[in-house]
Amino acid sequence: MQLIEILWWLCLLLVIYTYVGYGIILRLLVDLKRSRENQREVIDYQEFCPETTIVIAAYNEADFIEEKIQNTLQLDYPSDKLQVVIVTDGSTDATPAIVRQYSEVKLLHQPERRGKIAAVHRTMKEVNTPIVIFTDANTYLNPKAISNIVRHYRNPQIGGVAGEKRIHVAEKDSASGAGEGFYWKYESALKTWDAELYSVVGAAGELFSIRTELYEDILQDTVIEDFYLTLRIAQKGYRIAYEPDAYALEGPSASVKEELKRKIRIAAGGIQAIVRLKALLNIFRYGMLSFQYISHRVLRWTVTPFALVLVFILNIFLFGRSEFYQLTFYGQILFYLAALVGYALANRSVKIKAFFIPYYFFIMNYAVFRGIIRYVQGRQSVTWERAQRSEYKG
Repeated sequence: MQLIEILWWLCLLLVIYTYVGYGIILRLLVDLKRSRENQREVIDYQEFCPETTIVIAAYNEADFIEEKIQNTLQLDYPSDKLQVVIVTDGSTDATPAIVRQYSEVKLLHQPERRGKIAAVHRTMKEVNTPIVIFTDANTYLNPKAISNIVRHYRNPQIGGVAGEKRIHVAEKDSASGAGEGFYWKYESALKTWDAELYSVVGAAGELFSIRTELYEDILQDTVIEDFYLTLRIAQKGYRIAYEPDAYALEGPSASVKEELKRKIRIAAGGIQAIVRLKALLNIFRYGMLSFQYISHRVLRWTVTPFALVLVFILNIFLFGRSEFYQLTFYGQILFYLAALVGYALANRSVKIKAFFIPYYFFIMNYAVFRGIIRYVQGRQSVTWERAQRSEYKG
């Protein structure tokens, strides 16, 4: 019984550290860094407008691409310093035809669909600017997004910049919208502190940027190429900055089922990335980067979901040991009941968002198990069908 108790506490502490403790420790380290340096890093790079290319990979995005082009052409950045390239490989709808209507945009298209990475590799051969920005076709950028990203590149230590992903959550949105919106707000806070302490550990593909010279061809079966590419740059000794004032806005997943499909893919890609970036697990070599990478990413995609299950199972054996273990068991029961209520209300007219957060948390961890199985079975394809999102026009 003592061994069970020790294991239960280890699992509980791991769960708490992964989802709450790391954020607290991270914030304390950032505050300590600020106090020692007496000031935060000030970025005031007026008149800094290097030539930049925006790359948009669009597969069958006819419903969004026209608004995306108009949004991009209206960004507050000198037009003579900005190139826009849209690659539509494999698209079978009107996406290429719509892009051809805009002379300000360079279209790259081939009928064969080989996946996003192959399309981006082909596109990067056409990029001749020192900075490249990647953004998704179904997102909308704020007017100052480019200016706020490129200003970081005055610092030669910066190899990439992660923009912020924002979810437009309306009152009528379902569990996926409420849960996803809360999740990305928390992620934004962690990334802000990560960057201030040392470096962001992996960018989101909705909006990120790198120095063109640091781009490298990666294996074409890589699932989450944005995450892998930016971490490879960090592994080379560069920092990945975070710019919350450059954001990509999109609607939430159309349903929890669609969000689960996306999460399973990311989890499978996360395991793949951990295997391929195994050198980053060596904290003696990579120091702070390894600490951030393991704490923020690796634990979520590997041991912590299993620890979450063990906390519940082992609590059953410890139930009669003391009132404390009875309270922790009942607390878990209430949490999972709340998730169950969130599931029941997910697609109904009744919207009580307090139940959607535990439901989303449950789905997020369940997706890790499914993702691990998918990775082990080798069933993840780079030419996947993206998850449907609730319609949002910026």
